[in-house]
Amino acid sequence: MNAFQILALGILLCLFIVTILAIARGIVSRRDGILWALLWLAAGIAMAFPELTVAAARRLGIGRGADLILYCAVVVMMTGFLMVYSRLRRLQREVTLLARHIAITEALDTAAHPGKSSSDVDKPGAGNEA
Repeated sequence: MNAFQILALGILLCLFIVTILAIARGIVSRRDGILWALLWLAAGIAMAFPELTVAAARRLGIGRGADLILYCAVVVMMTGFLMVYSRLRRLQREVTLLARHIAITEALDTAAHPGKSSSDVDKPGAGNEA
């Protein structure tokens, strides 16, 4: 085992432990934590036993194990980017709907109480008590 493998395995072990602790403390969901832990474990196995990736790559018709890992990483990253993009678009849509709702509510309050700003309508003591 070379120095890079030792260093990388140490880092992966730390990431694995941090992930397990995050699951135990409830910082991440159990499902997400297990997926991350499995990812760190798979990366550690690939680092410790690179001949396994070579054998898997050859079975899949790919020349080198490093190429197989690169292809898998690209697919995983693109999937992750798509998920983040989808979530961002959904959040933008929700914020837009919320902003519209607030604007309509404030417009209705202002119309119901002419001469008062929308911030005065909601304040206690602003003359809007029953």
